[in-house]
Amino acid sequence: MVAVDSFFWKNPPWGDGKQKYRLGLTPISQEEWLNRKIGDSLYKHKKSLLDNNYQEVVAVTNSSLEAQNILNEYLKADKRDYPDLIADMSLVIQDDLCLIKSNGDQELLAASICSPSYWNVQSKIGKPLREIHEPVTTLNEKIGDRIAKFIRQAPIMRPFARQNWLIHGDTKRFYTTEETLPQTDPSEWFIRSERETLCRFHEDYSLFTINVFFQPLKLAHEHSHQKQDLINSLKSFDDAEILYFGGEEKIDLLLNYLSG
Repeated sequence: MVAVDSFFWKNPPWGDGKQKYRLGLTPISQEEWLNRKIGDSLYKHKKSLLDNNYQEVVAVTNSSLEAQNILNEYLKADKRDYPDLIADMSLVIQDDLCLIKSNGDQELLAASICSPSYWNVQSKIGKPLREIHEPVTTLNEKIGDRIAKFIRQAPIMRPFARQNWLIHGDTKRFYTTEETLPQTDPSEWFIRSERETLCRFHEDYSLFTINVFFQPLKLAHEHSHQKQDLINSLKSFDDAEILYFGGEEKIDLLLNYLSG
């Protein structure tokens, strides 16, 4: 059962229907940065993956130890149950964690990803951000340079937040590859929203976090203005965005459902 989130529908991640890929980072307080304590259900989800599918969830580089130790000064994972500290840290917060170099090519140094949306952490570890974003061609073209500059120049210990979104056929959290076209009616689909934060917590290191939650797509019919903005956003997708989102057939099904 997915609880209705009234704040989500007042402030949906597609905003006023503008293009999907935009920087959209808003400053937040340090108190809002790592304050999302993990609940029982999400803890069990993460713990099960870490215990049974560790290599699919956690990836680190040999040069990431310093960054992990510095980050733990903030997250304070007291227990050490796993080979990598970032795995233990991921159990004290709702979010998935990605440690990134702030300078140079901004490589992904270490990550614990228990709720991936169409990506595999093992295929991304050690790679520069620009290469990580290659599967979504127009993301690099539209905001790739701005992301790199932002991370490089961000003030230390000044966190920022944004929301991303996709639409899935279910509330399954672990998608390392693209979801096939759901065979159910769109009235049974879900908006998958990712609250992301970015903070340069050290001169050399930044933390990118991802916190996933779901809302039933059918609730869009109860919010006419937000529904029209969602339609406008879907119509604004370019070819690469359509492909990443699930293809033309999925977009057509969504537009027909939302317009009906």
